[in-house]
Order: sequence, then C-alpha cells, then structure tokens
Amino acid sequence: MSLTPAFLDELRARTSLSALVGKTVKLTRAGREMKGCCPFHNEKTPSFYVNDDKGFYHCFGCSAHGDAIRWMTDHQGLPFIDAVKELAAAAGLDMPEQDARAAQRAERAKSLHDVMQAAADFFTQQLGGIEGAAARALLERRGVSAATTQAFGFGYSPDSRGRLRAALKDFGDAMLVEAGLLIQVEGKEPYDRFRGRLMIPIRDPRGRVIAFGGRIIGEGEPKYLNSPDTPLFDKGRTLYNLERAAPAARKADRLFVVEGYMDAIALAQGGVGEVVAPLGTALTEHQLERLWRVVDVPILCLDGDGAGQKAAIRAAHRALPMLAPGRSLAFVTLPDGEDPDDLMRAKGKPAFEALVREAEPLVDRLWKHELAAEPLTTPEQRAGLKRRLSDLAGSIADPAVKSEYQAEFRHRFDEQFARTRQPFQQRQPFYPIGQRRSEQRGPGQKWTPPLPPVTEDARRLRAAGGIDPILSKAVVAGLLRHPAEIARHMEVLGSLKLADGALGRVFEAVVDVALADTRAAPLDSGRLVTILAQSGFDTIAHDLLRADAMPYSFTRADADAKQAREDLDEAIAILVTRPEVDAALAEATSAMMERFTDEAFQRQVALVNEQRALDQRLANLVQANEDARALGLEDD
Repeated sequence: MSLTPAFLDELRARTSLSALVGKTVKLTRAGREMKGCCPFHNEKTPSFYVNDDKGFYHCFGCSAHGDAIRWMTDHQGLPFIDAVKELAAAAGLDMPEQDARAAQRAERAKSLHDVMQAAADFFTQQLGGIEGAAARALLERRGVSAATTQAFGFGYSPDSRGRLRAALKDFGDAMLVEAGLLIQVEGKEPYDRFRGRLMIPIRDPRGRVIAFGGRIIGEGEPKYLNSPDTPLFDKGRTLYNLERAAPAARKADRLFVVEGYMDAIALAQGGVGEVVAPLGTALTEHQLERLWRVVDVPILCLDGDGAGQKAAIRAAHRALPMLAPGRSLAFVTLPDGEDPDDLMRAKGKPAFEALVREAEPLVDRLWKHELAAEPLTTPEQRAGLKRRLSDLAGSIADPAVKSEYQAEFRHRFDEQFARTRQPFQQRQPFYPIGQRRSEQRGPGQKWTPPLPPVTEDARRLRAAGGIDPILSKAVVAGLLRHPAEIARHMEVLGSLKLADGALGRVFEAVVDVALADTRAAPLDSGRLVTILAQSGFDTIAHDLLRADAMPYSFTRADADAKQAREDLDEAIAILVTRPEVDAALAEATSAMMERFTDEAFQRQVALVNEQRALDQRLANLVQANEDARALGLEDD
C-alpha cells in the first residue's frame, strides 16, 4: 500500500476537524475558529483552538498541535495506518490498493481479531455460569466490583482440555493455534492453553482483544499465564490498559506504570484511570516509546519489595539512552511489602496520591541507587562511584541531556564528599597580595585566574604517583612501632599504593602479616619485625625502627603512646586525602582552562586552600613532635 501525499491531502480536506474533535471535546464558536479546554493537559480556561479552514488544532497552553491524522494518533492512540483507515472510511475514501500479500495478511489479521473476540465472549459467559463460582469468589475477595468486572471484561476458562476448542470449532484448529488459544504438540490433538483460570482480556489501542492473561484460581504455577506472541500480540510492544489509560492520561497530564494487571485494575477502580502495566517482562524500549507518546514523564509505581525496586532501576537504565529534553521518568516508592493493589484496598486513593506527591525524578533514583551500591569510605570506592556515574551519563544519546546529567552528577559528588574531608581554617581567594580581581587584566584583556604555583613538594608528590614518599616512610615506621593500629586502618591501608621500591614491598608485607596473624595475643612490634625478617625484610625493618630522625612522634621510641597513636591516625588521614585533593584540583583546573566560570574558579580556590590546610595539618604534627621533644629535654 502506498499512501501518497495527494491521497493524505484529500483525506484531510474531506475531514471536518471540528466535528472529529468535537466528538470528545466540547467546542464553542470563537470567530472563525472553535475553542475548548485542551484534552492534552488539565485546564479550566479554554486555550485549545480548532481551525477548519487551515485544518489544524493548536493549544496555546501546552503547544499541542496537529491535523486530523495527528489527532487520531495522539489523542485516540491509534497507529498511523489505522488512523488513516478510520478517517478514510468516515470520509468515504477508498484506501489505495494493497498488493496481494499485504491484502492476505490484513484479511488474516481480521479473522484473528474475530477469533479473539469470540474467545473473550466465551470466557465472559463461563464466568457467569456454575463453573465460574470460584473465579467470582476470587474477584470478590480481591475487592473487584461487578462494574469493574464488566468494564474490564473478566472471564473464566473451564478446567478442561477441549471446551474452548469445541466452542470455537468453526474457526478451525489452525487459526486457534495461531491465535495462541490452543497448544499444538506434534502427533497429538491440540488442547486448550488456558484451563481453570480467571481470564483477563488484553487489548490493543483501539480496544480490540489481542491476547489474554490467565490467573490461577487456587494453588499452582504459573500464577499468571499470558498468551504467546502471535500476529496480533507482541508482549514487548504492548501495554495493558493503554486503550483506557491514554485518554485519561492526556486529561490528567500523568501516566502511571504498575507491575501487573490487578494493580492497574485496582487503581482504575479507585479512581486512577491513567495507569498501564507491562506484560510479565521488564519495560522494553518499545514500551517506553509508547509511554512517551502519551506523556513526557511517565511515573513508575512498582512494588515496594526488592524485586519491584530492581525492576525500577532496570527501567531507569533502559530509559537513559532514550532521554530527550523534557522527556524522562519518575518513580513512586511504595511501602516495603505493599503493591498498588494492596494500598488501594487498604487505604484508598488519598494514600496513593500522597505517595505520588513524593515521586522521585529519574536523576534522584539513579543517584541514590549508586550511592547505596557499596561502601564509600576509601578513595578507590569513591572513584568507583564517580566512574559508574560517568558511565550512566555517557549512555545518554542526546548531547544536551548528557551534558546536564554529567554536570548534575559532578555537582552531587562534590557536595556529598566535601563534607567528609577535614575542614580547613581559611578559604581566601587566590590573588597576589594587594591585587584585586579587576586589576589582574589590562584594558581590553580577558581576565584569567592565576594558577596555583607548582612547588617542589608538588613535583615530588607527582613523581610518586600522588603519594608523599617521605610521609609514607614515616607511616610505615609508625606501623612497625604500633602494629595494633594496622587493624584499625586495614580498609584504607589494604588498598593504598605507596611509592615503588623496598618501602612499598615492606608496607605490603606489614599488611599481609597483620591479615595472616590470627593469634589471640595482640601483634606486637617485636613479633612483627621477627616475621618480616623471615621474609628478608630484616634490614629495612630495623632501619625504620631507628628512624628517630623523622620529625613525627609515632616514629620515636620514647614518645607518649597515646599521642603517638593519635598523630599516626592524623598522618594516615593526610596520606590518603592528599592525592584525592590533588586529583580534584587538577580536574578543576583543567575544566576551568577549557571554560572559565566563576563557579569553576571558586571550586579551584577551595581546593587550593584545602591543599594548604593539609600542609598545615602536617606541619602541626612536626611542631607537636618538636614541642614534645623540648618538654622531654626539660624534664631530663
């Protein structure tokens, strides 16, 4: 079939747009146009106009715009070709000729629709009969009213292998098998797929039955059984209740996604009609696209248990590559152990609406999930979080949305972990003394901030991969003198990479000994050195223990034990934190050189000051040691 521009123009010309729209929207005359309240968003003052002369509608409130075909696809939820067929039939236009194969497929699909409707009628009839008593009792226990039962077309499949087959014998076994109603096993008679189940029709956007979901009445597995994929039904492209939910969603400007049929039905019965459900699988890309055709931000409202929340995060990850400006997801978290069906029956619509008001944006759900994924006490773990966030943002195809997510994740990371660093005393802007920012450029020159000077200490740290080798040596010496401290800092020390060479090897050996030593008695310095000597580290271990020349209390044999342990704790904190601050400063400086902003500059200033604060803390350790030595000499 070829739908030429000329045919579509003729179709639009023969269609009265105001009459078409007026079937569902109350319109009044406004000059040469018609106006009414927009069906695509909730409004009280009319801002929706229909112009028959120009053949389009337009809303000045939400910018909805289109012609007759667009009205059928966006408001009625029809696929394009079905929209054209329906308008052509109403206008008395013959559709362009199909080729023989396409005509055969269309006729076959029409026949399958007839089969499915006949099956739905049969199941509905059985629900009202004697054999349907157990199914009716189940509906009553679930709080499903008679009106809801009728509206959603509930039925019952008898517990028999051939009742449906016999009732629909005029269609023939081949068609019943193709429709997914019979199971065909080679060499055996076909038999009914659904037996002894409460039947729930699944419909396409036009309201036609295309499949069924069957819930078991008593005990057994599977609890829910869906039709297989057929020429009419593709479960990865279908959303349950979309034919009812789409018009309600456009009016309410929201659309909920729940886990199963009964959740959707319970919400609809409780007054929340804008709700759909996938069909036993995680949300697919096709289903997400269908949701976004109805509203910009569908709200996922999955069960409050672990499985429901895992499904939510899977949907979040699947949606990321498809995000676009204004197009996203939101999430409602139910109390643990509850689903929407439980909530509506126990507490009603007000309780559900209260949860909806607390709905989380997609970015919040992703951030919280990654933040809780693993401990974040070490630099390596925080670097892992940063990498995961970067990967998530990087999966977004739209460059504008990707940039926003990258910036948002970076901001949240900095804000979250700035609080974990040791506070510093001053954060003065990094300008030469006596010179203001405005004075740092001549007439017509673009101002650029001064970069932090590269000191000899900085060069030394950079050469050692960010770890201060002098402080590293002092820390290893302190651990040899106070081996009980190894266990207290095991998580940090086990992943800390010191400078290469003998010092790095002895550090690893010290940690390995502490991990392997399982005796009840505390590991003391003498036994630690003895074990190290057996591994060939006797010389360097004794040299470190003679390191009284180092300017720290924890390397001295005569230091106060309590003060030495406290100073060792502080030294380890500085050793771990300094590379992190240096790396952040390098990143901030690079970002600022690419694009200067005041925010980037203030970030750089804060990190420079934080470096200075760490330097001051280290200097305080040296001064405390000198003071202690002086006091010791005076005591002597």
